[in-house]
Amino acid sequence: MPIEQANKMTGLTSNVGTMNHRVHSSSPSWIALVIFIEGFCSLGAEIVALRRLVPHVGSAIVVTAPTIGFFLLALALGYAAGGKVTEGHLARVTRNFLLSAVIVGVGLAGPVVNALFSQLQPVWLAYLVFLSAVLCPVAWLLGQTVPILSNLMKHEHVGQASGTALYWSTLGSFLGSVSLSVIVMQNFGVSVAVISCAFGLLAGAAMLQSTTRHRVVLPMIVGAVVMGINLTPIAAADTAYADYQVKPLDTPGHVNPRMFLSNNSLASQIDESTPPKVHPYISHIRQTLLDELGFRDREILILGAGGFTLSQQEPLNRYTYVDIDPAIRQVAEEHFLRGPIQGEFIAQDARRYVRETTRRFDAVVVDVYSDRAAIPSHLVTREFWQATQGTLQPEGVLLANLVLDARLASPYARHLLDTLESVFGRCSTEVLRKGQAMSNVVAVCHARGRPSPRGIYTDEHNQVDLEKFAIGIR
Repeated sequence: MPIEQANKMTGLTSNVGTMNHRVHSSSPSWIALVIFIEGFCSLGAEIVALRRLVPHVGSAIVVTAPTIGFFLLALALGYAAGGKVTEGHLARVTRNFLLSAVIVGVGLAGPVVNALFSQLQPVWLAYLVFLSAVLCPVAWLLGQTVPILSNLMKHEHVGQASGTALYWSTLGSFLGSVSLSVIVMQNFGVSVAVISCAFGLLAGAAMLQSTTRHRVVLPMIVGAVVMGINLTPIAAADTAYADYQVKPLDTPGHVNPRMFLSNNSLASQIDESTPPKVHPYISHIRQTLLDELGFRDREILILGAGGFTLSQQEPLNRYTYVDIDPAIRQVAEEHFLRGPIQGEFIAQDARRYVRETTRRFDAVVVDVYSDRAAIPSHLVTREFWQATQGTLQPEGVLLANLVLDARLASPYARHLLDTLESVFGRCSTEVLRKGQAMSNVVAVCHARGRPSPRGIYTDEHNQVDLEKFAIGIR
């Protein structure tokens, strides 16, 4: 065969191959798959972003609501931008997927997020940079997918094409949010969820590429970078609920002391003394239970596991720990306690547990912090305290560890204590570090306590002698 003819045949074969790939990439099934990936990864990125923010700004509604709002705003702007695209549809989506994979894989990596919030202050500025540089660009880029690819869907009318595209996108969003939060984060950690989103986007981009070099080499390079950043250890574990770290503690008079950090906040501390020296508020609670109340052979419920230190080397009572994170026990045993916990562990939300349990305890210790100063909002309400009161024996006692301003003068401190006493009546409150701005405050309340109307002694109406006589005070 002449060389010229062979070259023509080779060129024809190459053109046919390219044409077949383009036809394959724009077939209805492939378009639906790419749109599904967009939905899966876009909402997955939002779920991961909310989780990454927890150690730095918490998970209160005043954080989650604006985050979701900005994500939806960027998504809407992406829809509008995608609707204006009239040519180069596959190339535009491919580019968007590759850029999104880089932003998700790098911008949501634990070391990157931690560095952003540690280097950029105040925290609200770092939060705005995170939204504007990571979350919103991803939403804007991926939001263009549905209107762009709807142009390539072969249906009888526009409504059918857009409806089908939205179906696959929303189905992907549903499965992405559920699988990443319930399965991936719970069992493999947040970093694996980040990798899953990034690799999903890379796979979608590879499906739309027209050449082998772009289809394989570029996604592999991006994938290697994503893997390297996200597999860099940042903690003992990063679960769906918290980042856990164990670090040595420089404390004179302690034997190999170490601290247990949850979401960058000190959750507990312990050393290897006998008995172990623990955090001062834990020592205070233990002293109250064992020495002041004389508890022996009692059932004690602890809401919020922390480092499981309250029961360590304490064989006199039986302890039950309840914590929402099922992974915290293994992390504490392997990295912090370096041995098994003493007591029973139940992985469940504290409020759900006190609402549903039929068990009754002699004492309930409430220590439910997602970081040093943040109690989940559903665990400070009157309804929560009422349900907790229902788990106590008639002579039972509640001990609540609260991080408040040392003067108990802030609206938060006053309202939290007022809410607690609206259920239990007057509780004793011990501020452990009165000279600090913020302190552990241990409130002790009794199951039989009941709220009563306030009374004030005045020169005109003074019943102090009668009331002292009623309780036997001379």
